Amino acid sequence: MEAPKLKKTTGGKLQQFLAIGSLVVLVIFFSIASPNFMQWSNIIGILLSTAVIGILALGATFVIITGGIDLSVGTVMTLSSVMTGIIIVNANLPLIFGIIGGILTGALCGMLCGFAITKLGIPPFVATLAMMMIAKGLALVISDAAPIYFTDHEMFSKIALGTIIPGIDIPNAVLIFFILGIIAAVILSKTILGRFNFAIGSNEEATKLSGISVDRWKIAIYGLAGVFTGIAGVLMASRLNSAQPALGQGYELEAIAAVVIGGTSLSGGKGTIIGTIIGALIMSVLTNGLRVLSIPQEWQTVVVGVVIIFAVYMDILRRRKK
Repeated sequence: MEAPKLKKTTGGKLQQFLAIGSLVVLVIFFSIASPNFMQWSNIIGILLSTAVIGILALGATFVIITGGIDLSVGTVMTLSSVMTGIIIVNANLPLIFGIIGGILTGALCGMLCGFAITKLGIPPFVATLAMMMIAKGLALVISDAAPIYFTDHEMFSKIALGTIIPGIDIPNAVLIFFILGIIAAVILSKTILGRFNFAIGSNEEATKLSGISVDRWKIAIYGLAGVFTGIAGVLMASRLNSAQPALGQGYELEAIAAVVIGGTSLSGGKGTIIGTIIGALIMSVLTNGLRVLSIPQEWQTVVVGVVIIFAVYMDILRRRKK
């Protein structure tokens, strides 16, 4: 059966315009504050950091639209990186097997979260928090708490840092991010999964009463988000040319912040992929700009925390007004 049709509101578009305006203001401010900000090498650095956070945020968008949350994306990304390293380096299998293994690791973790939420009745916050700890522990156990280096596999680093467009020095990771953004937008706006995604977030009980298997679709949505997380893990390993088992915690907050800044409501039922992409760019520009201005790392963390609070508060105001 078809999901209930949803009314379109102008709130999401207004939020997108505000996000674009904020991005423009940040770029102008940091460009004036430091001449180094607009250097091509720095712009590439911003886009590279956006690629990983952005891909995590793309997956998180689907989950948040259902009214859920996923706190595990950072450590699951790390676990996916480690599994990629184990398959390629330790097992000495071809690169393609490592890439597929890393992506499947993310998908499996996502589906397990969806299963725990739907079949066991565990709240999304608790289920994904548990998965965050499980993934963190498994990454350390499987790797013996030591980095896995891809020094004997030169082609692996080119997955993220190479370029396939002659004459244009744009890393593959950036292209992959935007391609995945297009795919995610098509899934969200043109497929049955996307329609059910919005329906579940808008009114889960009404969706159930319409004959839709909400549990099955939620597991599929969390699994899809896990696929994006797995891809981010592979790209992170390729970018660093190593799998770092202690990396990842904290990425989930930046991904969620990017989603909310882009106009996706934490209460579910509303969101866009283009908004998430803009939100991810805002987070990367802000972090990079503070670093270029030599702001201490601890104060950078404070600013990011303030931005997250502000984004969530704006979402609350939008819901109250509605």
